[in-house]
Amino acid sequence: MSSCVRSSRALSPVMLPRLRLLHQTGYRLVGRGLWTSPRCLTVSGDSQLLPLPSQARVVICGGGIVGTSVAYHLARLGWTDIVLLEQGRLGAGTTRLCAGIVSVAKPISIECQMANYSSSLYQQLEEETGVKTGCVKTGSLCLAQNQDRFISLKRLASRLKVMGINCNIIKPKEVAKLHPLVNIHDLVGALHLPEDAVVSPPDVNHALAVASAGQGVQILERTSVQQVLVEKGCVTAVETDRGSIKCEYFVSCAGQWAYELGQASETKVSVPLHGCEHFYLLTKPLQEPLPPNTPVVIDMDGRIYARPWQGGLLSGGFEKNPKPIFTEGRNQLEIQNMQEDWDHFEPMLSALLRRMPSLESAEIHQLVNCPESFTPDMRCLMGETPGVSGYYVLAGMNSSVAAIKTVYLAEWMTYGYPTANVWPLDIKRFGNLQSSRTFLRHRVMEVMPLLYELKVPRWDFQTGRQLRTSPLYDRLDTQGARWMEKHGFERPKYFVPPGKDLLSLDQSKTFYKPDWFDIVGAEVKCCKEAVCVIDMSSFTKFELTSTGDQALELLQHLCANDLDVPVGHIVHTGMLNERGGYENDCSVVRLSKNSFFIISPTDQQVHCWSWIKKHMPNDPHLHLEDVSWKYTALNLIGPRAMDVLAELSYVSMTPDHFPSMFCKEMSVGYANGIRVMSMTHTGEPGFMLYIPIEYALHVYNEVMSVGQKYGIRNAGYYALRSLRIEKFFAFWGQDLDAFTTPLECGREFRVKFDKDTDFIGREALLQQRQDGVTRRFVMLVLEDHDTELDLWPWWGEPVYRNGQLAGTTTSSAYSYTLERHVCLGFVSPPLGPEGLPTPITPDFINRGDYEVDIAGQRYPAKAKLYPFSSLFTQQKRRKDDMELSNLQGK
Repeated sequence: MSSCVRSSRALSPVMLPRLRLLHQTGYRLVGRGLWTSPRCLTVSGDSQLLPLPSQARVVICGGGIVGTSVAYHLARLGWTDIVLLEQGRLGAGTTRLCAGIVSVAKPISIECQMANYSSSLYQQLEEETGVKTGCVKTGSLCLAQNQDRFISLKRLASRLKVMGINCNIIKPKEVAKLHPLVNIHDLVGALHLPEDAVVSPPDVNHALAVASAGQGVQILERTSVQQVLVEKGCVTAVETDRGSIKCEYFVSCAGQWAYELGQASETKVSVPLHGCEHFYLLTKPLQEPLPPNTPVVIDMDGRIYARPWQGGLLSGGFEKNPKPIFTEGRNQLEIQNMQEDWDHFEPMLSALLRRMPSLESAEIHQLVNCPESFTPDMRCLMGETPGVSGYYVLAGMNSSVAAIKTVYLAEWMTYGYPTANVWPLDIKRFGNLQSSRTFLRHRVMEVMPLLYELKVPRWDFQTGRQLRTSPLYDRLDTQGARWMEKHGFERPKYFVPPGKDLLSLDQSKTFYKPDWFDIVGAEVKCCKEAVCVIDMSSFTKFELTSTGDQALELLQHLCANDLDVPVGHIVHTGMLNERGGYENDCSVVRLSKNSFFIISPTDQQVHCWSWIKKHMPNDPHLHLEDVSWKYTALNLIGPRAMDVLAELSYVSMTPDHFPSMFCKEMSVGYANGIRVMSMTHTGEPGFMLYIPIEYALHVYNEVMSVGQKYGIRNAGYYALRSLRIEKFFAFWGQDLDAFTTPLECGREFRVKFDKDTDFIGREALLQQRQDGVTRRFVMLVLEDHDTELDLWPWWGEPVYRNGQLAGTTTSSAYSYTLERHVCLGFVSPPLGPEGLPTPITPDFINRGDYEVDIAGQRYPAKAKLYPFSSLFTQQKRRKDDMELSNLQGK
């Protein structure tokens, strides 16, 4: 372990000029190492002298805490012939310098569950190996300096309680009781997480390595992986600086170097992450040494965290101006303690002293500068890579420690799938478009500060924008479009009318009624009464063709619904896994006898392609092509859409001549070959137009010109969201996932049970139909909820039935038709007497009293299994008639 900087300097701000001077003159103090763990772990002696095995079942690259944890969990699942390779010494990379805070305060539920498991695992390892991991249950205090932060903590607390995680919203005075050093004068409250813990990452790594070696894992240090050999799309061997190892599986846990390693092979693998310098300060033991179980303090408004460390304090943070590193690639074997930078750390030091003023007299032990890898969306990368079978990745921890990620990866490799929905972490949510070094460098400079930034609903990344755009982007931008990004594609949120204060609208951030409320309301009204145009070019679009029946046979095997339909028909269907869950939710158009057009969600581009190719036979007469870039998609929504298209095509567009869920190739204006489809993804009347990109601007201009007489206007995805939610339409990635079946969301009518055709997931669905579903997708309309004054539901809110937790929401929106908030989500009955799930019935849903918990406040709601907009419309009309008659009687 490299030597550390020691000093008897105090933390007072008056010392900072002197500290800078000392740094400029090259002053450096030498002392003992950062952690009390061994300098390095050699499980099998001097690995340089050990022979390299000629073959293994799986080779793991990386001897940090991630790699040893993968080895440990694979061995526990019965794997043998596991080889772990480390280019230097075990745990000598980021693991050696990691702060070691294990907290459930995470933005998404799957990461909360991961942190909760990790804490118990680290304690279990001590019993299993006799190696101390430094695991101490300290608890954490997440502080709030303002009401918006306090609301975000209350929302987090509601979600944690759903998962059975102990947490409490507390007052500032209670913070002072739990942590004697915290200054509470500017706090409005805090979230207390009693089960959070701290660990010594090198010691955890040591314990994992000892446990893995005890189960037969071969660990070789000072062995560098140079490339992964691939034949016919499958991993065959790993080439190292000491020779090659034949293998079936390869797991990249290379941390900082996972990107370079992915690019080093002939078959390149995209692992989008980038390194940043991460600073934290260590003090000597305080005059009154901090007990080891002193709570961790997470002050996100101050951008700092602090944990107890050897009687003193370890404190770091995520600054607004991070310093990216290693953009040019690998330049060192082991990560040494990099250059300290007191000027850069000064804002965080000042924030620490404001939060804990008594530390002014504390003595500095060391300012640590260590590299951390970050991903484009602040979530780790895990899973099998697209395009190379057997090549798995677990990297990009974003400065977190969570061992259950390795559990899910081990399950994935063993069973073919993990036991939880890990799509938010799946590496296939990214593609090659996110592998640009320039993109990653710029994005990581935004991502690192965002870890502690207050993120209100529907915030957007600001870097890496305008990467993928529709041909209409500039045209729409000049008309007031405000943009959001999905899988690198710019999509309009809404259109700002002339005369609106654009600056204030763009800077509006709130958990309450947003400033765009009336704008979106006007777009929704136009969709219902006239006609609107939404540019939906970001959809994933594939064409599957064959010379014979191969394309139909493949789709019949992949899809739950029947694709053997007449030419021109559109089929909405799920592509299911063996468990009956949705791997994809798509619309398929039969263009000709042996040609199909597949339309999927934007972020399914990599995943859906990979899923189809995985099950596609090696047949030269069967061809799959990604045509996403070839077509611009315009959604014409509203009752006057048929008038606009009829005038542009001289063809009747009435339902008698153009039935629902049908596709015709037509001329629109001067342009030929436009695929016109009678669907809108909203339940409203209208048409989708798939336009070859060279005609996109012409068709759009013609539609807008002819549509003027019908009241046409542009609209965005916020209006689409409101329309589809009030019609009870489920969307993949929000409401549907790999663990949701068609039977659970009322889509049994889209399953070809009556056909003697086998498809993936059929057996699971038949079994579920026999046993009964144990949860159901429901629509919840809030009552006694003031849209103007109350907090809004967004997603992830707990749902209570008769006072008992019954489920969570998956998406929500304000319905301008119902004039109420509508939430979609899943509910389940209580477990049976033996703790097993029980079937759910319509009576259970219809006869319950429901509430939706928004940041700790419960609001009554009506639950239904079908859209009931017509019911509320009738009630509203009766109410309006009564009010009118009352006025007339006065």
